[in-house]
Amino acid sequence: MTLRFIGAVLALFSSSFTAFADNLPLGAIRLPEGFSIEVLARVANARQMALGDGNIVYVGSANEGKVHAIQLDSQTRATRTTVFASGLTMPVGVAFRDGNLYVSAVDRILRFDGVGRRLDDPPAPVTIRDDFPKERHHGWKFIAFGPDGRLYVPVGAPCNICKPDPERFAVITSMRPDGTDLQVFARGVRNSVGFDWQPGTGELWFTDNGRDLLGDDLPPDELNHAPRAGLHFGYPYCHGGTLADPEFGGERPCSEFVPPALNLGAHVAALGMRFYRGRQFPESYRGQIFIAEHGSWNRSRKSGYRVTLVRVNGNRAVSYEPFATGWLQGESAWGRPADVLELPDGSLLVSDDLAGAIYRISYSQARRP
Repeated sequence: MTLRFIGAVLALFSSSFTAFADNLPLGAIRLPEGFSIEVLARVANARQMALGDGNIVYVGSANEGKVHAIQLDSQTRATRTTVFASGLTMPVGVAFRDGNLYVSAVDRILRFDGVGRRLDDPPAPVTIRDDFPKERHHGWKFIAFGPDGRLYVPVGAPCNICKPDPERFAVITSMRPDGTDLQVFARGVRNSVGFDWQPGTGELWFTDNGRDLLGDDLPPDELNHAPRAGLHFGYPYCHGGTLADPEFGGERPCSEFVPPALNLGAHVAALGMRFYRGRQFPESYRGQIFIAEHGSWNRSRKSGYRVTLVRVNGNRAVSYEPFATGWLQGESAWGRPADVLELPDGSLLVSDDLAGAIYRISYSQARRP
């Protein structure tokens, strides 16, 4: 009787979860006037996204070990979602260049050649570099190609707070597409899981997750601006530009480091970020930054679980405001935004690794009363 009861309970939970998953409460999402949101596709544990040739969106994952491919039609509707690769180690990061898909897998970067033509018969991956640290703590990697044609790969600190090898950890590196000529671009970066280059200047901006165990409201997550290589952004000595670390802050003052372009909310887990380059959204959004805030994990009252907008004026970040909210209801979260990606029509995709979904946010003046 007991086993049958447990089985019945598990079956009920499973069917309830499936019904919830198939009917996500999108009515809870709040957007500015004129915007709407829809589910583009279902992808388990969806993390970073990259747009490839042929209107194909590739999606990495942290815990599934898979990379998915979503085929879109000319109206930006998903016509097919397939598993492109599997059996990988935390393949969070995906980047596309010259017909090839690059995937991060903790200690290595893989390349899948000619992917647009091979969705039903995926090529074997080519390992272009396999000497990144093996530590999984902050070991997942958001990757992207810069305007210089180099692939940028961050390596997070292997801890909450520590002083690791500054040549291997808490850095953003870059390399040639074939994996050669690895260089450290930025240091003192605890855990960046999102970056982009500003239109017009080609300068790098990136999110960085602040350390834990200093209370609910300290330190802030950061949005940083790196106009050139060789800058240090403070970890583990200084947080948020002014907060000396209790353990390491006495070794080097905050004045030695580049302060954040903007302090974000504490523990919001700012991940994927992109400058908006499209023309579908109103002009006031062009050149501004969208950030996916994954949400806090150990704050007494949850924060994040939303998409925010940072407005910039030249090379200055001047404001920080909610754009899409509602994944957090009270203290219960049904979704966790992980990345944002602009499509060619100017709509914005948002990945959600908790609900297992890719959303599409679009704008239409016809929706305005």
